[in-house]
Amino acid sequence: MTDNQEKFIGYFGFPRRSLLREVRDRYGAGLPLVDLDVYSGAPDSGLLPRATCRIIANIVDNAAELGGRLAAVVAAVGEDKCDRGRHAAWILEGMGLDVIESRFTEEEFEERPLVWSTGRGPLPGRVDRIMETIIDPSPPSDPPEKCEPTHGFWGVPPNDFRLLDLFPDTTHIFGWIRCVEAGRPADLELECMVDDGVPTVFFHQSFCAKQDLAHNLAERYGGIAVDCHREINDSILAKVEAFIKLS
Repeated sequence: MTDNQEKFIGYFGFPRRSLLREVRDRYGAGLPLVDLDVYSGAPDSGLLPRATCRIIANIVDNAAELGGRLAAVVAAVGEDKCDRGRHAAWILEGMGLDVIESRFTEEEFEERPLVWSTGRGPLPGRVDRIMETIIDPSPPSDPPEKCEPTHGFWGVPPNDFRLLDLFPDTTHIFGWIRCVEAGRPADLELECMVDDGVPTVFFHQSFCAKQDLAHNLAERYGGIAVDCHREINDSILAKVEAFIKLS
């Protein structure tokens, strides 16, 4: 295996697609992209306190595990991510990694159709497909049929996808995930938009600033706010399952 094949370009959040293309052209268009947000089994790097958002911890732990195999990291550090995303970029720079920062502006917002957020199908697969649009925004060849929502899921992709398995196929997706599909990751108005009358679970990772939105919106729309630090435990699963069944 050549050295070129062993390297990756890491990213986290939703970097500007034009910047991702630019970085790939600079470092090698054939280098695979790796999403540092996603838990991959990397050991605890010890660089962050235990009381840290699990997604931010994933970023730092994954980068520490990959080390010199990362040719560069494209880091979302603007309002489309969070202050801790900016802090993570600073930490990665301190590790000697080449970090390219990405910030969305309102002028760069897109108006992409909501195919997966409002379609019918297993929730984990639809969330995955939305996150894949960061790299490949081309229209899907197998779009799901539209459906009227019986439930809603608001928030970010959870560290532990078992939570998503509880939801029926007629669940609509709201929050930051919907913003990603729309190509508007820093659009706070869209992030806080939820359909009235749809029983919705407002999810956030523990120690994430989005808990402020989740708790306020749950109160406003009669949903429930749920947070989880690392793995989903039985108590959280039971709470969400009961809410879905009873609503």
